[in-house]
Amino acid sequence: MLEFRNLSKDFNGKTAVVGVTLDIPPGQMVGIIGRSGAGKSTLLRMINRLNDASSGQLLFDGRDITALRGRALRQWRNECAMVFQQFNLVGRLNVITNVMSGRLFHHGLVTSMLGLFSARERAFAIRALDRLGMAHTALQQTDTLSGGQQQRVAIARALVQEPKILLADEPIASLDPLNAKIVMDALRAINREDGLTVICNLHTLDTARTYCDRIIGMQEGRVVFDGPAAKLTDAKAREIYGAEAAEAFNEALTSTSLAGSSRPMDPALAQAQAAL
Repeated sequence: MLEFRNLSKDFNGKTAVVGVTLDIPPGQMVGIIGRSGAGKSTLLRMINRLNDASSGQLLFDGRDITALRGRALRQWRNECAMVFQQFNLVGRLNVITNVMSGRLFHHGLVTSMLGLFSARERAFAIRALDRLGMAHTALQQTDTLSGGQQQRVAIARALVQEPKILLADEPIASLDPLNAKIVMDALRAINREDGLTVICNLHTLDTARTYCDRIIGMQEGRVVFDGPAAKLTDAKAREIYGAEAAEAFNEALTSTSLAGSSRPMDPALAQAQAAL
């Protein structure tokens, strides 16, 4: 259970998040919506301590996350993987090396830089890529991939951390509708198949309603809606988005669902599994 207890964040005298109190049970897929500047990204970054709270507490299974320091904090960030809007991959490195960087906590910087990973870990990374339809790109230089492909590599990197929570900060904001749907289908499949808690910041209402079990609406740093998609009326959504309502309502995802597709096992996956 992830518990927010009157959590707030101030930046240079301006309050970005105001007194958030809510519980997120294991296995939920949660969408956080709101206009730009509503506090969505700040709230998400407070979960993995990229932003430290100014006041309040964040608890996970009774552990006070706001009090963690040193190795305990690094361990929490490993347990709470994050996918960013701009992917945060090293373009000059190949895909498999980027994915393996998700094992950094388990090995340390020097071991990771030298690529001293076990055959089992490499096979695990290939399987993560295969789940996202990307195993065939394992040896490809990352900056040759499209934006949607890079985001799927970033998700695979998060998976090899073996996290308890997966955070996604505007994961489809820079993607075209086809790739946006592929990425959201992948996140939903991970949530359902692995029982992994997934918390996403999302700009568009249709995306949140389609994919999320629960929607949290933010306005000026405060939670103004918290409930299932079916209870989020258009009137309330327009109130949350304000001047950005037209954009939030009009963007919709299209194309075929990746999560429901059936693909044969990639040859690279079969080769990696043979190394076990």
